[in-house]
Amino acid sequence: MTCPVPHSEPRPVPLGGPRFQTDPTELYRQMRREHGAVAPVVLDGDIPAWLVLGYRELHQVTSDPVLFSRDSDLWNQWDRVPADWPLLPMIGRKQPSILYTVGERHRERADVVSGALEAIDPFVLRARAERFADELIDALCGKGSCDIIAEYAMLLPVRVLASLYGFADEQGPGLVKAMNDMINGQEGALEGQRHLGESMSGLLAAKAEAPGDDVASRMLANTAGFTVEEVAQDLMVMMAAGHQPTADWIGNSLRLMLTDDRFAASLSGGRHSVGEAMNEVLWEDTPTQNVAGRWASRDTRLGGRRIGGGDLLLLGLAAANSDPHVRTDSGALTGGNNAYLSFGHGEHRCPFPAQEVAETIARTGIEVLLDRLPDVDLAVAPQDLARRPSPWLRGLTALPVTYTPTPALGALG
Repeated sequence: MTCPVPHSEPRPVPLGGPRFQTDPTELYRQMRREHGAVAPVVLDGDIPAWLVLGYRELHQVTSDPVLFSRDSDLWNQWDRVPADWPLLPMIGRKQPSILYTVGERHRERADVVSGALEAIDPFVLRARAERFADELIDALCGKGSCDIIAEYAMLLPVRVLASLYGFADEQGPGLVKAMNDMINGQEGALEGQRHLGESMSGLLAAKAEAPGDDVASRMLANTAGFTVEEVAQDLMVMMAAGHQPTADWIGNSLRLMLTDDRFAASLSGGRHSVGEAMNEVLWEDTPTQNVAGRWASRDTRLGGRRIGGGDLLLLGLAAANSDPHVRTDSGALTGGNNAYLSFGHGEHRCPFPAQEVAETIARTGIEVLLDRLPDVDLAVAPQDLARRPSPWLRGLTALPVTYTPTPALGALG
């Protein structure tokens, strides 16, 4: 990789550590002041990369799939990456998934994924989200207190997605643990990836024998000539991308609603505020902070930096959302503005049907919780809430709340 900065400039920033937990917004602001729109960073093992902080620069990178490719084989650091590198599930090599496919083949795969998701009946999706949300709240509504993250937000998306994809309900908890371990990029990441892969392979084998009205069966039935392994890889990507960010979207939105007086009305039944809170989170507290990545196919310049061919560029979605060049008034409310980059941009952005599924699950989860626990209140001081130590996804480690105990819906039936 090219020398990222002259010797006199500040050193590259480690992509990790407590500052990503405590105040990433201030961290990104400091990085922008010291390095500009494209900052040098180092990953685990002192592996160098670039973090794209600027909104316009990120838009440029994601709009040019030829110059800034998703083909990870281009990376000029593979000879320094050990076989047990914890970020391999996040930055893979020779993975036959949609993430690392480029050109026409990627467009064909994206069409298969979008078609399988578009076929989901929105009324069925909403009904399943409500059913699973009610079941989860039945398990905690009589206690008078709970941790919304561990007991609700981290369980709901995967239960809905697993059902839509064709998994049996009882497989949900194991999938949750596997995906969380994999996405956090820490100890257990590779084991989590293996569990998810084995689960997907088992699902596809079952659906090949007995197809159903589910996402996995529809993807197996496609006529674009994709192998079972490719379908399994794409299902893994969809499951991981659909679960954890949606769980954090629920948690971050509820945190905002429980700590900001502007959203107090929603706690007594207001529905407009739920959508506003979810939109504001995508701007100010987006679950997906940074994404790996793009690889420069040749030497180029970006944001005043000389980028070498094969260099890795990480997409700083959270930093770009707060770029002062596009957010001239950082204190202004975002309202209905959806120009955020939280779902990415360009050919490899999150497919629109997947965004709709995630939004339905998150909004339904929040609305059902507020309906069932109308006097829910934060059990600790807002400043005592802690975030997971991940530079990739931003979510709470816990969201302890109290409420008046109520009977379970099953008990009422």
